Amino acid sequence: MSITTASQLIRGYEVVIGLETHAQLSTASKIFSGSSTQFGAAPNTQASPVDLALPGTLPVMNRGAVERAIQFGLAVGAKVAQHSIFARKNYFYPDLPKGYQISQYETPVVQGGTIEFILGSTAHKVRLTRAHLEEDAGKSLHEDYAGQTGIDLNRAGTPLLEIVSEPDMRSSAEAAEYAKTLHSLVMWLGICDGNMQEGSFRCDANVSVRKPGMPYGTRREIKNLNSFKFLQQAIDCEIQWQIDLIEDGGEVQQATVLFNPTANGGRGETRAMRTKEDAHDYRYFPDPDLPPLVIAADWIERMRAAMPELPQAMAARFERDYGLPAYDASIMTQSKSFATYFEAAAKASGQSKLAANWLMGEVLRRLNADEKTIEQSPVDAPTLAALIGRIVDGTISNSGAKQVFDVLWAAGEINAAPIGAEIVDRAVVDLPESRVDQVIEAKGLKQISDTGELDRLLDELLAANTKSVEEYRAGKEKAFNALVGQAMKATKGKANPAQVTALLKQKLG
Repeated sequence: MSITTASQLIRGYEVVIGLETHAQLSTASKIFSGSSTQFGAAPNTQASPVDLALPGTLPVMNRGAVERAIQFGLAVGAKVAQHSIFARKNYFYPDLPKGYQISQYETPVVQGGTIEFILGSTAHKVRLTRAHLEEDAGKSLHEDYAGQTGIDLNRAGTPLLEIVSEPDMRSSAEAAEYAKTLHSLVMWLGICDGNMQEGSFRCDANVSVRKPGMPYGTRREIKNLNSFKFLQQAIDCEIQWQIDLIEDGGEVQQATVLFNPTANGGRGETRAMRTKEDAHDYRYFPDPDLPPLVIAADWIERMRAAMPELPQAMAARFERDYGLPAYDASIMTQSKSFATYFEAAAKASGQSKLAANWLMGEVLRRLNADEKTIEQSPVDAPTLAALIGRIVDGTISNSGAKQVFDVLWAAGEINAAPIGAEIVDRAVVDLPESRVDQVIEAKGLKQISDTGELDRLLDELLAANTKSVEEYRAGKEKAFNALVGQAMKATKGKANPAQVTALLKQKLG
């Protein structure tokens, strides 16, 4: 994979971006206690004495959280530290019951690694500095409290993996694509559910600008971005703000900022929240209640042996085994569920390229329009394979297949009764082939493949269009296309176009 190092300039400035991403780990319990991590519980019903920092309580490390960190480290080609330290990050905030956050500072569990992705037609590689385990804080609730603020400590102690990149990104589009790739990876591994609306995956963006060849500029950190759209929009706003300030003779001051997407008529704006702290401001020191985290080499190897096939390796296999172009293979491996669907459809139909085309075309079009994931597709892989089979054997045309697909999609959404002439648009039967065939029959979409019938129709057509026949024999190719069109119209689109073309050429000599 060739990696680009080119930078695009904005108003003569180079943009420098690094991301810090918090991925909530998919454990059932918290990182240092047995409290549930389930989302949506009533406030403060999932906060144990450990989470509340009551006197005499001691944290106990969650083994599942460590295993998920190991998985991530192996997936990105990082070093998994066999000896790492937990530290106390000291700061005061109402939703931080201990007055400090347990995190990792000097010695994180995952060190280094890379995330690779393609943006447009260009390959990019972003280096990772580290990924460390830590606990989440609680949540301040500002609404419905008569001007007061409520504190919900259900999230306190929720296990996080904070993934820190090097400042290798040079545009908001790169940053968004990096975040999407990272999001797909943690979901692929099953270590995070990726639900951005619930806060399971959120990003902080560190942004600075500089003239080419100059030292890094002063960065500002945009906090708590929970959508890829807002991430890109916030970075663009911050870039313009910093350049405007510098061009007006000002200096960028290090700060933590928030993004308001509705400001400036929906164009958004970044607004300083507080002066950005440096590491020394947090007074890190090793947590005396937690021993060093020791990960034996055989534990790492057991985790390595249990790793799933990773997206890049699977994409390479799809190119090799199914003959897919690189672009198609990258789309088919955008998620594990999507890849599973493709492989099932490709194997069942024996038509891998056609299966990929349908997934990139009609399937994705309908999923996007209905805001569904591939797991929610009303048309499953065996049914799509059966539909592809009817295209290949000439039973239906491509346009007819799209009509069948639309019927199957609508039927699957409401899980309707078996097909009848009156309820064809509510079709569901048990076997994929039966389901497809019944829709074809009920909608009258079966192509005419009887040579004798076609032969008779074409003879009638030629007799009625002598002018077009004479023009074709005089060398006008357009006259032949007109005859094919007339034949398809006469058969209401049910004739096999290839068969019509071959028979017409034979009759016209």
